[in-house]
Amino acid sequence: MTGLELVAVVLAAVLLMTWLARRLHLSEPLMLLVGGVLIGLTPHFDHVALPPDVVLLLFLPALLYWETLTTSLREIRTNFRSIGLQSTGLVLVTALAVAAVAHVCGYPWPIAFVLGAVLAPTDVAAVAAVAKSMPRRIVTLLRTESLLNDGTALVLLAVSLELLTTGEPFSWAGTALRFVESYAGGAIIGAAIALALIPVRRHLKDRSLHSGLSVATPFIAFLPAEALHVSGVLAVVTCALVTSRVGPRLIRSDARLEATAFWEVITFLLNGALFVLVGIQTPAAVRALTSISLLQATMIATAVGATVIAARAAWFYTIPYLIRLVDRRPQQRQRRIGARQRLPLAWAGMRGAISLAAALSIPATTADGQPLAQRDAVIFITVVVITVTLAVLGPALPAVVRSARFTEDADEAAEEELAVRQLATTALAELPALADRFPVPEATMAHITKDLRKHAAAASDETRDRAIRRERQITATYALETELIGVKRAALNDLRNQARIDDIVLRRMQRQLDTEEQRLSMRMSLLPSVARGAGEPDRAHQGSPTAP
Repeated sequence: MTGLELVAVVLAAVLLMTWLARRLHLSEPLMLLVGGVLIGLTPHFDHVALPPDVVLLLFLPALLYWETLTTSLREIRTNFRSIGLQSTGLVLVTALAVAAVAHVCGYPWPIAFVLGAVLAPTDVAAVAAVAKSMPRRIVTLLRTESLLNDGTALVLLAVSLELLTTGEPFSWAGTALRFVESYAGGAIIGAAIALALIPVRRHLKDRSLHSGLSVATPFIAFLPAEALHVSGVLAVVTCALVTSRVGPRLIRSDARLEATAFWEVITFLLNGALFVLVGIQTPAAVRALTSISLLQATMIATAVGATVIAARAAWFYTIPYLIRLVDRRPQQRQRRIGARQRLPLAWAGMRGAISLAAALSIPATTADGQPLAQRDAVIFITVVVITVTLAVLGPALPAVVRSARFTEDADEAAEEELAVRQLATTALAELPALADRFPVPEATMAHITKDLRKHAAAASDETRDRAIRRERQITATYALETELIGVKRAALNDLRNQARIDDIVLRRMQRQLDTEEQRLSMRMSLLPSVARGAGEPDRAHQGSPTAP
């Protein structure tokens, strides 16, 4: 079996299992995991080994970069205390709890701490797959925690492996210094890379080069940090945060659209591939288990999995309330959430490929060349815990979110209305000066002015009912235009099939129709959701039948 065959099979599994999950309304991560297990049970793929470097050097930087680019920096700053505690304190608490349970089950403290470090972080791919339906603040907390806790866990794993393989005594001071160096060094390198790329982005005129640089950026940040033994995770996250601040003024719109489309596709495939690869490794982990019996390992894994879930729940229902006793500032009281709304945070503790890669990175021998006992059990337990958290927590999370009864984010809607008004008002103020520079007919100027005034007054002068009726009329118009594009596309395809036009002409005209359809789709997406309920075309019948 070649690597190309494996890539083809994994990609096919991602597409098939995702389609099935959406068709049957099941958990996508769990279905992908099942698909991977089925592949791993076939003789042709029963000895596939997932190199940990593939996850840590290929998958992780790309996923971290895109997730950070699509995260709100303002919300991170506002919730920095909670995020910091979750990405450090919760990781340490979970690692200690897992280590304690593993030690009670008969494992020495060094290997128990390694297991704790492996299972401490939540998985960025798993969290991203299930956290989309939550309010902005909750999504930011979960996503940013999953972005940063990998760095904490990987440093903790490095310290634990040193204790395990060299037998050196544990030092609190040395470990604390390692954390500080890793976080600070990673953040400095990430910021430096982002700032160094600003003049490069400013002088790039070619759209493809812009997109290529966007793809290379996470690796440019990650690899130097790892080479200097600081946190590559923090380097990528910091680089992405800086880039998200300066990007709107540096990156051309065509390059941004192309890069965004690429990242949406590649992260979809990478996320799915990770779950499939975890599933493929599951049968191999069972076959490789020799240090203890399968029954013993399953019982220990069940206990550890319950500990991982319980530790997270205990954190979210104790630490925030202890902080409330200390911090009683009015602005903090306004940001408090109740126990019902806290449950989705406690529930979203899925583990994934990062934990598996960490387990597989455990060396097979100690520093003096002796075989490392219990390595096979650690890998098996990790696979079981990943499966349990995905199977138990993931499918139930939508129901947990519904039971939380989150209120609508009124601030987000108000901010969007403010942006619409301010953009239109600013454009109206600049319109007369700009009109002198361009020979635009008076009728066109009148139409542009009317449209801008309508947007400038939309949120302040119209009643809600009038606004809804107006937006629904606009939506119906967009829907009609979209259906007409479908008619044009079918006619274009018929002309090609009748050999009346060439494929080159078809592709050129098809690109125009696709661009127009995307423009209409983008305009519809910007309308209020209440307006999109009327007149929206059936998405199942959209799209180009001849698109590649």
